[in-house]
Amino acid sequence: MTHQRKVILDIVRESEDHPSAADVIDRLKEKGIHFAYGTIYNSLKYLTEQGYIREIRAGDGVSRYDGRMEAHHHIRCRICNRIEEVYVPLPLNWLKQTEKETGYSVDDEGFLLEGVCPSCQAKLDSDKASTGSNDASREKEAFRAKERERTTG
Repeated sequence: MTHQRKVILDIVRESEDHPSAADVIDRLKEKGIHFAYGTIYNSLKYLTEQGYIREIRAGDGVSRYDGRMEAHHHIRCRICNRIEEVYVPLPLNWLKQTEKETGYSVDDEGFLLEGVCPSCQAKLDSDKASTGSNDASREKEAFRAKERERTTG
C-alpha cells in the first residue's frame, strides 16, 4: 500500500465520526500533510473497493467513510446529518425472508436508519417551548411527509 493510502486509511480509522472526503482533507491539513485532491479521492475509492473502509451514502448526497469493518449499522440525523453506529443485529428471520422475497443472496447486512438525533430533538423541543408554538412539531411532520413522499412516489 502506498504511503498516501496508508495515511488516509489511518485518518478514517482514527475518526470517531464518519468523515467525508472534505473532512479527510481538513484533517490531513491539520497534521501538516498536503496531498493532491485527486490522490485523496482516488485513495478513498481504492480503500473502499479493497474492503479496508466502507463508503456510506446517506440522504445528504455526501459520501462518508467508515473504518470500522465489524458488522454494524448506521443511523443518520435528518437535520444535522450526523451518522452514528448501531450495534443491534438484524433478526436472522428478517434476512432469510428478504432473500426469499427478492431472490438475492445477502452478503452484507449494513443498514442505514434515519431520524432526529437527541441534540437536534432537544433544540426542536427548546424552540417549541420558547415560542410557545407547534413550529417544531410542524417541522418534524414536514420531514416525515417529505420522506413518505420520497419513498412512495
